[in-house]
Amino acid sequence: MRRQQSIFSLFTVAFAIFICVSIFPKTGFSAGGNDEGGKFNAGDMIIDHIVDSYEWHIATIGEKHISIYLPVMLLYEGQFYFFSSKHFHHGYKPYKGFRIETEGMKKGKIVKASDDGSTDTNASFLFDFSITKNVLGIFVTMTLVLFVFLKVASRYKKYTVASPKGLQSLLEPLLIFIRDEIAKPAIGVKNYMKFMPFLLTMFFFIFFANLIGLVPFFPGGANVTGNIAVTATLAFFTFFTMLLSGKKDFYKHIYNTPGVPWYMKIPIPIMPVVELLGLFTKPFVLMIRLFANITAGHIVALGFISLIFIFSDMSAMMGAFVSPLSVFFYIFIALLEILVAFIQAYVFTLLSALYFGMAVEEHHHEEHHNEIH
Repeated sequence: MRRQQSIFSLFTVAFAIFICVSIFPKTGFSAGGNDEGGKFNAGDMIIDHIVDSYEWHIATIGEKHISIYLPVMLLYEGQFYFFSSKHFHHGYKPYKGFRIETEGMKKGKIVKASDDGSTDTNASFLFDFSITKNVLGIFVTMTLVLFVFLKVASRYKKYTVASPKGLQSLLEPLLIFIRDEIAKPAIGVKNYMKFMPFLLTMFFFIFFANLIGLVPFFPGGANVTGNIAVTATLAFFTFFTMLLSGKKDFYKHIYNTPGVPWYMKIPIPIMPVVELLGLFTKPFVLMIRLFANITAGHIVALGFISLIFIFSDMSAMMGAFVSPLSVFFYIFIALLEILVAFIQAYVFTLLSALYFGMAVEEHHHEEHHNEIH
């Protein structure tokens, strides 16, 4: 039963993220690593690697770009459009009346093109459900998590008393750690079990997505948890789970906080407003923390690699001198990012567990104690 709940949780999370990444503004197809003068542009290169896109760039050999062109799915004025992103020619040409915006607030998004190829500002609202690089990265992560844990679950089922081996021995300490060091202390022994499938799904989805994002070649390299739509979806899953699990005492502490003088509640509801604002800041904290830390790590790592090309444009000698230092610091940051991948998954799971613990906590004894005092 727990296995089925975990699989359902993973599919639900992946599907919701796919919808949110589809609806949120897509960014991609930046100007590339070179400016008009042919010199290396570090800013464009870094942005090109961390944002979403409609194709998955594999490598460039000479003038030839090797990419996986992803399917574009659009709904416009009741008509559905389905075609390959290859027809956009890396965002330089319109196709079927649509194009990829190259500037402004909608840069990187598919927009309706006018007859002369420019953006049609009077066009109706366009629904974009395309499979982008980050969406494909979500599917890769989901497939890996399912493969690993179905394999581990089958061994647990087959060998109930045998010592753990292989993937089971690798993951069992993490499973026990989440149960004993996160779920039980934060939620309580009485209620923690019903939240375990959710917490395990969140932890391993984020952890695997972070690790896969560090791999510099396909199918790695997608900046899944560095996408604000992904982290927002994960955060709101936690938020709504907390609201749905909240007991009477949880909501009572919001609109009628015990131990607070009446003049802080009536006639101006100062404390209920403060408590309500605090409630809605919880998913915002989860969303921004994960997004900012993962994105910052990628930017720093790519910044060290960019130094090689920046100094090489100045002088071949300077490029040769800086290259070993840049590679050394890049490796250092990459190793640090492996630690950050675990820490961010842990922090997200821990905060989620703390929120659930607040929602299901019973305050009878505390309130009785306050009344006596």
